[in-house]
Amino acid sequence: TRKESSAASDVYKRQPEDFIVDEIIDIQPTGEGEHLLLLVSKRDQNTTWVAGLLAKLAGIPRNDVGFCGMKDRFAVTSQWFSLHVPGRDLDLNCLEHDDFTILQVARHNKKLRRGMHKGNQFRIVLQDFSVTDVVLKHRIDLIVAKGVPNYFGEQRFGHNGNNLDEVQKLIQLDKLKGNRHGTGLYLSAARSWLFNLVTARRLQEPHGDLAECTGPLWGRGRPISEGHVATIEADVLDGWQDWCYALEHAGLKQQRRDLIMEVGNLTAQWVETHKLCLEFSLPSGCYATTLMREIAELSRPDNFGL
Repeated sequence: TRKESSAASDVYKRQPEDFIVDEIIDIQPTGEGEHLLLLVSKRDQNTTWVAGLLAKLAGIPRNDVGFCGMKDRFAVTSQWFSLHVPGRDLDLNCLEHDDFTILQVARHNKKLRRGMHKGNQFRIVLQDFSVTDVVLKHRIDLIVAKGVPNYFGEQRFGHNGNNLDEVQKLIQLDKLKGNRHGTGLYLSAARSWLFNLVTARRLQEPHGDLAECTGPLWGRGRPISEGHVATIEADVLDGWQDWCYALEHAGLKQQRRDLIMEVGNLTAQWVETHKLCLEFSLPSGCYATTLMREIAELSRPDNFGL
């Protein structure tokens, strides 16, 4: 019998329909311009694959396709893409493909770029989940009131953390140089890992309210943290100076990220026995799996990805 607790285990992503993501964008299309905006629905397809297909079907370079954020592959998602097609009235029939469906079309005067969206709306089904209603309500109320740690999700680090292993190899070879050198993915993984380490330490502070606090996204420049916070960050990163040095010399600038992410409109509803449906919204750059781990210990089906 599964033990009931606030950290009860569950299976998620048994099928793509268990993980639905809709992009929230507050850009109002201008109705004219060189870019064609497409709201695209996809199932079990990753964002970059669809972007490549759109470029091929439209007959334009891949760099002329823009989007705001990466969406999970093993999911049902909707998101906006932009195609740079100046002076062309594109025949939408040429964009039809079995891997996606176009839901809306509009003209705009700017290319969509990473991080331009407001956030994402999620509908996630947890399977084989067992917890008392009292414990579940307490956990939901706490998340709504206090938010959750703004950790970067496991997706950022690759399968079994392989991206972090690759970071270390590239640093040892002095080859962690950035997007132009094909290592941008690993730069992001390195920054995210250091941020997560700092966040974990800050969360250990007794009686600390971290709601308006930030942690470092490492890069060139003087950290803005001072006093006690600066001491903690320096202590955490002391053993990672080779990573910090590599990030500084890869051209990245020092930035900050909120330690706590706010969760919007969080609801939890039992749809069947041991099957819970969560609905919520998150700001751009935040991870649903990070929130879900505050509710349950996550696992995936044994045949996941096969």
